[in-house]
Amino acid sequence: MDGTLALYGLLALTTLPPLVPNSALLVSTGVLASEGRVALPLVLAIVAGSAFVGDLLMYLAARRFGGPVRAWMLRRPRRRAALEWTSRRIRRYGVPFVIAVRFLPSGRIVGPLASGILRYPLRKYLIGAGLAESLWAAYSIGLGYLGSAAAGNPLYAAGIGIGVSVLVAATGTAVQWGTRRRALRAQAGRRPPGEPPCTDREEGDDQASSTASV
Repeated sequence: MDGTLALYGLLALTTLPPLVPNSALLVSTGVLASEGRVALPLVLAIVAGSAFVGDLLMYLAARRFGGPVRAWMLRRPRRRAALEWTSRRIRRYGVPFVIAVRFLPSGRIVGPLASGILRYPLRKYLIGAGLAESLWAAYSIGLGYLGSAAAGNPLYAAGIGIGVSVLVAATGTAVQWGTRRRALRAQAGRRPPGEPPCTDREEGDDQASSTASV
């Protein structure tokens, strides 16, 4: 029983912050749930709930300190491209994109920050983030749970689940990389012929003015 409580606590602690890799832990917990060693509904509630709280804290921080957060995001080309790309789509698609961005690499960071900087309505963000984290928890735990039920072997199930997670992450990374490269090339194409590339500071100043409404 003590070990089970410790596992629940570990799930909450590793899911709350956005930068802790815990895919293997989630898949393994799904395997344990399929064997009846942990309660599946409680695991899903803990994982989705702690991730939701982490998202909400980032959103509120970015909403409260929008200026400094925006300046930090605009300081580097990759962060700037991610912020602009995400902000445009949140404005255009709203809640559906708040949900979708959660499944992209780094989306758990840039999604809440962009939403907070934009001062996206709190009620809508709560709906989007709640649905996103519920789906993400079901997906992450489900890989281990269903893999174990199908393979009948915990080690195979864990391997299948982690492999699928890596494949999905790699696909999302490739999509993001391609999109950001196109955005950077488009920015470069707008410079007058012969003008040297902007420095990080100059680019940050230009983009700060172009995203002043963010």
